[in-house]
Amino acid sequence: MQDKGLRSGEGPPGVFELNTEALLGGVRVPVRLGAQSWGTLNAARDNAVLVCHYYTGTMRAAGRNPDGTPAWWDALIGPGRAIDTKRFFVVCMNTLSNAQYLDSGVITTGPETVHPDGQPWGPRFPAWGFGDLHALQLALMHQLQVPRWHAVVGPSLGGTQALHWAARTPELAPRVAAVTTSPKAGPVLRDAFEPMLRDAAASGGVEAALRLISFFGLGSDGLERQFREANFRTYLRTRIGTCSLSHVLDLGRLVATHDLEQVAPTPQLFERWRETGLQLLSVNVTVDQFFPVAEMRRFALASQAAGVAHTHVEFDSPYGHLGCLQDIPRYAHHLQALLDSPSPDLAVRLAQKNAHA
Repeated sequence: MQDKGLRSGEGPPGVFELNTEALLGGVRVPVRLGAQSWGTLNAARDNAVLVCHYYTGTMRAAGRNPDGTPAWWDALIGPGRAIDTKRFFVVCMNTLSNAQYLDSGVITTGPETVHPDGQPWGPRFPAWGFGDLHALQLALMHQLQVPRWHAVVGPSLGGTQALHWAARTPELAPRVAAVTTSPKAGPVLRDAFEPMLRDAAASGGVEAALRLISFFGLGSDGLERQFREANFRTYLRTRIGTCSLSHVLDLGRLVATHDLEQVAPTPQLFERWRETGLQLLSVNVTVDQFFPVAEMRRFALASQAAGVAHTHVEFDSPYGHLGCLQDIPRYAHHLQALLDSPSPDLAVRLAQKNAHA
């Protein structure tokens, strides 16, 4: 019988789960992560796109949220859009310690999850890293019986995850789009934001933590623009109902550990990307209080000089870092161009490398 492809609602439905036992920080943990899909997996199983969500985002990357508002990347994902669901099978999975743990529709595993002994994991939850998250996303790929992703893309923390696909298994992610991120957590994240987040949480709980995240995300111009006609405190209170403070803090800890140099020295990364034909798109906002644009600009220039197919784009946004969600038209065509690009012939590239060895 001919394989007619995997459709949302067939095989894994539009909403499904990854259930596995994972080794996190040396500790075996039963893991459940919710995922959502859009579009159809073709018979060749070569049109799957992994979308990775941002810090306080969830698997609901497209369509409508339960309250009827558009999902966070709905302007990008759908029929005829940059990530065209008439062409691609698009998947987004919750991270470990997803911040929206108290949302009944969000399935995740983290400090608030019940330990096998019947009590919450709490501070016993292992200090997992980007390698652990990559391994879980790799397990998702295997569960879907996808040999490799057509592309891995995402904004902010999602872009960081995409970079780890490039660093760890570029042969399984020949196209990577990293939007508003950098090759490592610099002093802003490591020495300012993460300690401030813990201080704010200690004194003001989840509301203070979300206030700090919003300020870093939007900046003063973005906050004034976003809440000129709305009440910022009311907005924060609506978010409190679904956010877990321990999960917010665990993700803050994770973000501060990001450093591609810990995966491999930069020259080795560039060599591997050139050999595998990786196509990398980086997009940054020029006024970003999380990821200073100069960090990725320097990295992109060095990558291009090393022969990597790396396209780097910068744009201004009054929303600062959250221009990645609010100003999608500024970079959508670059993302579409990446997805439309032909796949590198890895076998030919490896043969050429061996011939010159």
